[in-house]
Amino acid sequence: MKKFEPKIIAFCCQYCAYAAADLAGSMRLRYAPNIRIILVPCSGTIDVIHILRAIEDGADGVLVAGCLEGGCHFIEGNFKAKRRVRMAKDLVGRLGIEEERVEMFNLSSAEGPRFAEIANEMTERIKALGPSPLRRKNSTEENI
Repeated sequence: MKKFEPKIIAFCCQYCAYAAADLAGSMRLRYAPNIRIILVPCSGTIDVIHILRAIEDGADGVLVAGCLEGGCHFIEGNFKAKRRVRMAKDLVGRLGIEEERVEMFNLSSAEGPRFAEIANEMTERIKALGPSPLRRKNSTEENI
């Protein structure tokens, strides 16, 4: 039996979270390779539909990473993202999918080690949950 390796989509704002991921790479920090980073101008540009679409398209988990609270380059983008992530968690919960598959993190561009920690933490969390119910359903349909 093949070992489960989750697919996790990370929407990272360019000024803080993406820079932190880049720093983690520059520091040659090891973190789980399950994270697929999508650079966005601001975490506030991520809408609930982006999160739901990622899960629908096969992601086992989604994380949104933005600037520290009060440190957003677009003033309140990370607060908007936080509200939208909360809404997305509520919606996936109503669909029977574990809310823990969606999470918001705030970090600064100088927190490369924190980014690696978040990547590992999220990967372990999703491994414990197992494949997304939507992914399991789709793979069952593919086998028919």
